[in-house]
Amino acid sequence: MGQEGFERGSTAEFHQFVVISKAYCAEVRSQLYTAFDVGYLSEDQFKQAQALAGEVSRIIGGLRAALQRKKESNQ
Repeated sequence: MGQEGFERGSTAEFHQFVVISKAYCAEVRSQLYTAFDVGYLSEDQFKQAQALAGEVSRIIGGLRAALQRKKESNQ
């Protein structure tokens, strides 16, 4: 996610960008398997990249959950 989501005026719009970002992160994780399978990455590079992508995914997931809780508490 670029600054597009951050600059939005509402929490709902920002939440949508976070959801999209989580999907993009999943796509990156999938592509890492492909890159490893075709030999673009060594096993060590693959494991390191997967660990980093997993961490980013967890962070985005936590942000999404926090935004969801905020949305629910405002209803």
